[in-house]
Amino acid sequence: MELARVGSGLDILHCVMFPNPKYGIPIFGCDLVGGRGSISAAIADLSPVHPERALPRSYHNALSSLPEMKFEQTRELPPWGDIFSDFCLFVRPMGDREEALFLQRVREYLTLHCQLAVATEPLTSSLDIEQILAGQRYYCEKQQQNDKTRRVLEKSFGTEWTERYMTTMLFDYAA
Repeated sequence: MELARVGSGLDILHCVMFPNPKYGIPIFGCDLVGGRGSISAAIADLSPVHPERALPRSYHNALSSLPEMKFEQTRELPPWGDIFSDFCLFVRPMGDREEALFLQRVREYLTLHCQLAVATEPLTSSLDIEQILAGQRYYCEKQQQNDKTRRVLEKSFGTEWTERYMTTMLFDYAA
C-alpha cells in the first residue's frame, strides 16, 4: 500500500495484494487518484492469475451475487487491461454518494476475498504453483505498461527513477 503525492494537485492511493502463489487466488488491487478535492479515477478488482485468465469458480459465484451498482461515469480499461476480471470497477465517482458506493464495493471485494481465501486449499503441484507465479508475473508486466502512471511519475522523478520504481516497487515479481 502506498500513498503518493505528486506536486500540489495529485494524490494517488495505490494498493495491490499479491497472494502466496501456493494458493490459486486473485490479486486484489485498488487505486484512487484525486486532486483538488475530488477523485478523478477509482479502480478496484480481484484480478485472475490462472492461465485461462479466469477467476476461481468460488470467486466468480460470490462476485456475481453482489448487487449491481450504478455510476454516472464509468471509465474504459486500458488496452493492456486484459489482466482485470469481468468484475473490475473503474469509475470516476461523482460526489459523496458515489464515493461511498465505491468504498462499499471495495469492502465487499475485500470481505469476499478474505472469506474465500481462508477456505482455499493450497496447491500441491509445483506445475500449478509455477502457473500462478506466471499469472502474477503477467499481471506485473501488463501493469508496467501503464503509460499514464509512467508519465506522471516521470514528470516528477525522471525516467530512470520511474523505471526502477515501477519494476522493483509497484509491480515487482518473483523471478
